[in-house]
Amino acid sequence: MTPLSVLPVDRLELSLVPFDWRFAVERRAEIDAHFATLQRRLPHVWNGRVLLMRDHALVDGTVRAHLFEADFASFMAWRDWGFPDTSVTNAFAMGALRGRDGGFLLGEMSAGTANQGKVYFPCGTPDPSDARDGTVDFAGSIVREMQEETGIGPNEYEQGAWFMVPAWPRLALIRILQARLPAATLCERARAHMAAEDHPELARVYAAHGPADLDDSVLDFVQAFLRHVWR
Repeated sequence: MTPLSVLPVDRLELSLVPFDWRFAVERRAEIDAHFATLQRRLPHVWNGRVLLMRDHALVDGTVRAHLFEADFASFMAWRDWGFPDTSVTNAFAMGALRGRDGGFLLGEMSAGTANQGKVYFPCGTPDPSDARDGTVDFAGSIVREMQEETGIGPNEYEQGAWFMVPAWPRLALIRILQARLPAATLCERARAHMAAEDHPELARVYAAHGPADLDDSVLDFVQAFLRHVWR
């Protein structure tokens, strides 16, 4: 397997551009049937709106890209059917929350979620609430998802450097969030938040301090990023 690249990023310029996704239009009946089957297995999944990426480029430290709005059912069908439209990318922002002792907080997705059992940094598929005046705010998406999944707010960390990890059909844009508390305390905070939720998105959290803390449940682009930071 070819190692994934971890590329430093200085700036994001992400635009929301209207786009008529032919895949979603031409396979509508199949998509709806597929999603109905998915909902019978995962009843908490609902057909909201998400943002997907059509193209991107990293030039002189700046990521420039166009995103468009689609329904979650079409996104899931595209994913589950092996990504038949290769012009589309699943792009998202992740917050790599690092404790003052260097440990990073990782979370395992709960049963009943679309990515159950997978381990990665708190994040979510961008949605229309992340777009303002034609610009998509991935930094704001990170803050929202971190708060929702762990209860840890933006006053508890400093937002640091960005990195891009291309792993088509996924494109991870990862930002280091440097916390003032040690990683174990961050995990305790997150567990308390999860315990108070009726349907927490995370099943468990733990701190990763080095490669020995990674296993096959940790997604490949997260492993690539962490090994890059730890080297």
